[in-house]
Amino acid sequence: MGRAKKTRKFGLVKRMLSKKELPAGKNDGKKKDSGKAIEKAVKHVEKSSSALYFKYNTQLGPPYNILVDTNFINFSIQNKLDLSKAMMDCLYAKCTPCITDCVIAELEKLGGKYRLALRIAKDERFTRLTCCHKGTYADDCLVQRVLEHKCYIVATCDRDLKRRLRKIPGVPIMYITQRKYSIERMPDAFGAPKNG
Repeated sequence: MGRAKKTRKFGLVKRMLSKKELPAGKNDGKKKDSGKAIEKAVKHVEKSSSALYFKYNTQLGPPYNILVDTNFINFSIQNKLDLSKAMMDCLYAKCTPCITDCVIAELEKLGGKYRLALRIAKDERFTRLTCCHKGTYADDCLVQRVLEHKCYIVATCDRDLKRRLRKIPGVPIMYITQRKYSIERMPDAFGAPKNG
């Protein structure tokens, strides 16, 4: 006794799949719902500041307003740099150091070791900015103020604050290098020192 041969049924072998039977996401290369997918993907786009011309901040210009951080004052004392004179040497223009209430409060919390930095911060030549928020964390205060008004240069030596500020377009950062002030992300037209 031999084996019985099975015959193929041609109707079941080659059957076209309908669009309903296709796996999700494969529409034979056709994308009908691409417009709706893009609309759903983009829900919130942050408005760019009107002060920016491409990546350059047009609100920056002499006299410069410079927000000073706590550690910038301390490092300036360690490197024996006069704040206002060294800023003018860096930018070749008149500079107005601005110190917020949070920076003053942070210096007061540090105690007697930093009383010289506190005396420098309370100098009449520096502009005092009042804060209307809760807490005395200076980094958050400086970032919030720069987000609201793009007319400031931020002077800091804090790596975390620099990292946060680099995410904000059009905000130059002043820092101390080789016993002098240097600045990054400043347009060449405004007299930024060349590195090299």
